[in-house]
Amino acid sequence: MTSGFRCSALALVGFNLGGMSPAPAQNAPVVVAILPFEDRGSYGQEKEVYRALELGIPATIAAELSSHSELRLADPNRVARLLGTSKVGARARLDAATAARIGKETGARYAITGTFADFYGKFRLEARIVDTESGQIVKVVTNKDPSLQDRRDLYRIVQQVGHQVLAQASTARSGSPPLDADTRIIPTEALTEYSLGLLYERQGDAGKASQHFNRALSAFPNYPEAREGAQRVRSP
Repeated sequence: MTSGFRCSALALVGFNLGGMSPAPAQNAPVVVAILPFEDRGSYGQEKEVYRALELGIPATIAAELSSHSELRLADPNRVARLLGTSKVGARARLDAATAARIGKETGARYAITGTFADFYGKFRLEARIVDTESGQIVKVVTNKDPSLQDRRDLYRIVQQVGHQVLAQASTARSGSPPLDADTRIIPTEALTEYSLGLLYERQGDAGKASQHFNRALSAFPNYPEAREGAQRVRSP
């Protein structure tokens, strides 16, 4: 994630999707918008945590994807503005048609949105890849493996879904390098605190946002996204 990420559930990445329309130029990345993810009725933690994960999950997927050569970051502020002026409410589902419209208006070829549900520690995450031209969902990826559905493995769940999305990019690019194994495993506590930092940052409470970003760093010192968040809310 770049320092340009601002108090929003959004980040943007570009990639080319396997089996879909080719990029305008060979090996040129296709702009893709990562949009908010929705809590579909989770239980077992404070509702504030789930509101925060609606921000933290897409931000973490974007961070996972952004280091790969197939991808590029686009301006997230434009997406945030379009979401703000759309009729999508804070708790309303972002359907495929709306995701496609917002993505297309940002110049994105594909949009990614999704849902999650935590039922007392059993965590399911689903990401939907939407073609902004047709408005159709062209791929759904999820952590369907029963051995990877424990909330204590939340980062690995997000990472797996992110890598499935990246695999769609890799299959369309001749000579595309294999996926790199990410050696870091962010503890669920740190990811949750980071997400809470994003939530309070969006609400304009720099003090609480700073506390949560710093708690994330205490739980996992090698957490550049949390460090960037802490720096943002300290900025005048």
